[in-house]
Amino acid sequence: MNTPVQIDANGDRIVYVKKVEITDLPREVREQAGDLDTLYAVHDSDGQRLALVADRKLAFNLAREHDFSPVAVH
Repeated sequence: MNTPVQIDANGDRIVYVKKVEITDLPREVREQAGDLDTLYAVHDSDGQRLALVADRKLAFNLAREHDFSPVAVH
């Protein structure tokens, strides 16, 4: 799950945080998620998934630590 990604290709500093059901993810990701039912995805403005994390607070903190402005997607 740790894959380097060039995240500032367009100069955008906004990322989107979205709740993701485990059942919607590939098998290998589901296996790594343990007993979690949901994860939170962080996406760039082009929709590319940058990260999957265990909870919403962590997703927002991760974005801010990398100088991005996180926005919730419902």
